[in-house]
Amino acid sequence: MKLYCLSGHPTLPCNVLKFKSTTIMLDCGLDTTSVLNFLPLPLVHSPRLSKLPGWVSKDGTVNLEKELKECAGRVFVDSQPEFCLPEKELLDLSTIDVILISNYHCMMALPYITEHTGFTGTVYATEPTLQIGRLLMEELVNFMERVPKAQSATCWKNKEIQRMLPGPLKDAVEVWTWKRSYSIQEVNSALSKVQLVGYSQKVELFGAVQVSPLSSGYSLGSSNWIIQSHHEKVAYVSGSSLLTTHPQPMDQSSLKNSDVLILTGLTQMPTANPDGMLGEFCSNLAMTIRAGGNVLVPCYSSGVIYDLLECLYQFIDSANLGTTPFYFISPVANSSLEFSQIFAEWLCHNKQSKVYLPEPPFPHAELIQTNKLKHYPSIHGDFSTDFRQPCVVFTGHPSLRFGDVVHFMELWGKSGLNTIIFTEPDFSYLDALAPYQPLAMKCVYCPIDTRLNFHQVSKLLKEVQPLHVVCPEQYTQPPMTQSHRSDLMLELQPPPMPYRRCSVLNLPFRRRYERVYILPELANSLVPSEIKPGISLATVSAVLHSKDNKHTLQSVPKPPPVAPSKKRKRVIEEPPVALAPKPLLSGAVPLEAFLSTLQKHGITEVKVEETADGHILHLQAEDTLIQLEEDGTHIVCDNNEPLRTTLRDLVLRFLQKL
Repeated sequence: MKLYCLSGHPTLPCNVLKFKSTTIMLDCGLDTTSVLNFLPLPLVHSPRLSKLPGWVSKDGTVNLEKELKECAGRVFVDSQPEFCLPEKELLDLSTIDVILISNYHCMMALPYITEHTGFTGTVYATEPTLQIGRLLMEELVNFMERVPKAQSATCWKNKEIQRMLPGPLKDAVEVWTWKRSYSIQEVNSALSKVQLVGYSQKVELFGAVQVSPLSSGYSLGSSNWIIQSHHEKVAYVSGSSLLTTHPQPMDQSSLKNSDVLILTGLTQMPTANPDGMLGEFCSNLAMTIRAGGNVLVPCYSSGVIYDLLECLYQFIDSANLGTTPFYFISPVANSSLEFSQIFAEWLCHNKQSKVYLPEPPFPHAELIQTNKLKHYPSIHGDFSTDFRQPCVVFTGHPSLRFGDVVHFMELWGKSGLNTIIFTEPDFSYLDALAPYQPLAMKCVYCPIDTRLNFHQVSKLLKEVQPLHVVCPEQYTQPPMTQSHRSDLMLELQPPPMPYRRCSVLNLPFRRRYERVYILPELANSLVPSEIKPGISLATVSAVLHSKDNKHTLQSVPKPPPVAPSKKRKRVIEEPPVALAPKPLLSGAVPLEAFLSTLQKHGITEVKVEETADGHILHLQAEDTLIQLEEDGTHIVCDNNEPLRTTLRDLVLRFLQKL
């Protein structure tokens, strides 16, 4: 069993598991942190960005003024943002049989895999994962296509030139593999290969293994996966949460008794308490609005935004924010808000019960009805006529490199009254803000990450007790900025097996058993013999038939009778007749009883020698040796066949025939 690691990002994994002749891809996350190296894509012409100076090396030998721009001491690529893809050269991706998706954030690289590698398999995901994943992909394509860039920067990727660039461009990895966004046609083609599954539904893969999704408690439809055969079990835990938020709670009991547990997607903010961050978010928002400023919340169009809106619903009246408009701007804003209300069976019990009242499970429905929350596909059209300040705007993309958020950064960044509140943990907020410096608006960092922290995962592993744990190497050492915090790493016995991008791990357990079925008529012909109290054995002669990884013992076919014919024929070789098998022997030859039997048959001169495995009997008069061992008996007798036969028959008296 092998594990191939195609992504270096611990919360955006992409691994391939080879297990019992099947090749299974576990997630295909897209590393979007690469976009932080690019200039933002403004929706309207930005004089500030267009006047940024081009970059020239200090000695003047490298001039990339057209490709690279300088801003506040940092260098950015002036081109369409590109993404760091999962590794494609480590193994032939066309051999992948299935792709298992754990949540909608971990499927953003799907079109790159299914459309450009010769993939012909099936993708398995839950319905909310598919539908919300589709929204996030459509939103990404929309953000990129509505602000196309004419030129494409490639010279800076030359290895010799990249070495001379200032950081972080100098340290960027695999830049030649970075790719622009996919098209909407590729999205539709990729998602057409998805087959929907429900929690605990068992899916057979070629009769070899069974895969089954379990609720992971992190987002709508998010899953952990069990991959098992009759005798082995692998658990894949990715992006899980034990906190009580809107999704169904995590199913922990089904993870027990795993041979290997592959662990990814732990919290990126192990020291930040999500409840504390929500409180800070609300208080900073209220403070800014009271001072007459606007609040900008860069966020994804699904996920934490549902919890933020629910929190604000309870907070608005107590903080006297009833007249403040809340705007949610995204090409998929309407679909996202509606989907959250219709996937009732994927929600926690508290929200499920509201559906039967009937009430909408999320309170943002009431915010929309009372006009406190308004949603728009973009800043153009209706939004520009309804827009009034001070207000709160939720919009994407959290990287601040594309989407409507770029327009609000340019619009509000110059005023110290306004505040930007970061809630998504995927991007460094300082790197996100870098191309907008110098910035007057206030910045608040309230990362809300509900995924498992190290304390929770240690407790979980003690309960489910897998034999082996495999995880990204980042989890086996403290963070670089807090090297003294040994509580911010996994400490297990035996130690976890770490992996990094391009690792190939031989997983530490061997398959020992295979299940074989026996046909009823063959089973009926068996004659068991009791060899110990309560234990019976029977010999079987059969043909082993294997098809679709299922093995069956069938009766040995009898040769067809040859029809008599008057005509003379050439002599044809007769098919070999299946001979009855020799009986198997079991038991042990007791030394004293065997010696007395030899005496009765006139063999008296016997010298007994003890060995590590048994005894050697030297019949001196007959010049013969008998070796009595645990796993066999040997009679060494030269040119005296009658004596050998007699000795053999005497030995057989003490053994049981099967």
